[in-house]
Amino acid sequence: QVQLVESGGGLVQAGGSLRLSCAASGRTFSSYAMAWFRQAAGKEREFIAAVNLSGRNTRYADSVKGRCTISRDNAKNTLYLQIDSRTVEDTAVYYCAADLSEYGGSRWIEYDYWGQGTQVIVSS
Repeated sequence: QVQLVESGGGLVQAGGSLRLSCAASGRTFSSYAMAWFRQAAGKEREFIAAVNLSGRNTRYADSVKGRCTISRDNAKNTLYLQIDSRTVEDTAVYYCAADLSEYGGSRWIEYDYWGQGTQVIVSS
């Protein structure tokens, strides 16, 4: 079992970059494919990006491709998400998730463990 805690959210202005972190504890972090999802008020949970065990393979939702970067540091048991050129449409609760497999998918149901989420509010 792995425990996940997100951080880095808050109230930010549009434009610029924001980096979210997800600290993992418990079972070996490098055993899990990892992903970021987000959920805006009144909307379904949306896949953003996933990364495989080693960090060499990533996948992104078309809606964020070119503007978000997912990465992981297995030595620090931490997952990251950088969001560039923030817009108000990025306002949401951001969740990290872990899947005990080599490659992470894009469906939330594939993931076994979730953090509590970190709120990001982007103002114009």
